Amino acid sequence: MSTHLAAALVSFCLLQIFIVAKMGGSLVLHLGIIVAIGAFAIAARGLERRWEMLDVSGLSPRGLDVRFRRDVAQIWVVSIASGFLWIPIAVIYRFLFG
Repeated sequence: MSTHLAAALVSFCLLQIFIVAKMGGSLVLHLGIIVAIGAFAIAARGLERRWEMLDVSGLSPRGLDVRFRRDVAQIWVVSIASGFLWIPIAVIYRFLFG
């Protein structure tokens, strides 16, 4: 799980930086990226703790496998989709503040 979380965090960061740079990002949008990365890291740590608890819970390997696949799919969907949320934010910011 740690490997997927780390890779998803790096992908999330790079996607956000790329989108904000292409949209003509300002300092405010770059500070927003820092906040979003911090929120992602906090959520990732919570998921990591959950897996530490599941590891010692005594669940069957099949039960762990199903949860693992579901969590990995959710991590990657959220990581990629949330990166694209910067597009409407940057458009609105540019419209309001030029």
